Formats: sequence, C-alpha cells, structure tokens
Amino acid sequence: MAELKRNRLKTRYAEEIVPALIKERGYTNPMQVPKLDKIILNMRLGDIKDNSKSVQMAMNELEAIAGQKAVLCKAKKSVANFKLREGQSIGIKVTLRGDKMYEFFDKLVSIAFPRVRDFRGISGKSFDGRGNYSVGIKEHIIFPEVSYEQVEKVRGFDVCVVTTAKTDDEAKALLVKLGMPFRN
Repeated sequence: MAELKRNRLKTRYAEEIVPALIKERGYTNPMQVPKLDKIILNMRLGDIKDNSKSVQMAMNELEAIAGQKAVLCKAKKSVANFKLREGQSIGIKVTLRGDKMYEFFDKLVSIAFPRVRDFRGISGKSFDGRGNYSVGIKEHIIFPEVSYEQVEKVRGFDVCVVTTAKTDDEAKALLVKLGMPFRN
C-alpha cells in the first residue's frame, strides 16, 4: 500500500493518462505516448563562488529538495570579464530519473507551485521545440523540505523537464494531463 501511495503520479500516468492520450491523439500503440524521461535541477552559484560554506549549504538545500545527491559543476575555462577562473565552482545540478523524478514532479505541481505568492500559473511558452520544458523557480523556500529559519539566502534554480515527445504540442498535452498549471 505504501508503494502505491509513494508513486501516485506514476500509477496515474499508466492507468489514466496513457489511455486518455491514446484516445485524444489517435496513437496506435501505447509506446507512442510521450512520457517523462528525466528532470534536471540546476542552481547557479555566481555570487558565492569564493565562500565554500555557502556552496555546501546551497548543495544541502538542493539535495533536500531533490532527494538525491547533487553534483558540483566547475568552470571549464577562465573568463576574465566574469572574474571566473578555470576549475572554480559555478553551479550545482541534480538529474532525476524513475521514481524520484515522478515524486519530484508531483511535489512541484501539487505542493510547491501553490505556495508561490500570487500564483496564476506558469508560462506555456518555455518549450524548446523538441518537447522539453524549462521553468525557473525564484525562491527555493517554496519547497517543504527547506526550513526558512536555516536559510542564509533565498536562491532560485531552474527545472528542465525532458520528455520523449517529438513536438511541443505533444509535450504540453502530456504535462497538462500530469497537472502542470499552465496559464496560456
């Protein structure tokens, strides 16, 4: 019973969304129905690149949100205009797949977005032309895993939802069925 509750979005996808998309879109095979491939969370650390304690705190917060270990991204080459040296820490990323991906997506749609102040939906225009969707989160404190009292600075991060859809229209239909609150 606990397993069913834990992956409620995954079971809903298999039992309700796939048959609905087959009926709406006229797919001949259930394997043609687009599905979530992976979700990538990316946090930029441009302002705290020198303070290793702040980098570790940001990494811990992103790991708590994702439920998975984060990877530190380093600069590949030096850029003098940005005061950036090769090998310097510039970001953190997490790639979610499988059950953790569905759990994060469910948490994002049903808990985090409703906690945003004056939320009226997210833009439906942030598709990349190949069925992938990106959205920026301005405040990471909208997630219940992050305690506001222990946060030293409110940070934002990017969420990139990669689907197996061939077109943006197919991907948007899938994300709407999964509960993504588009305003347009």
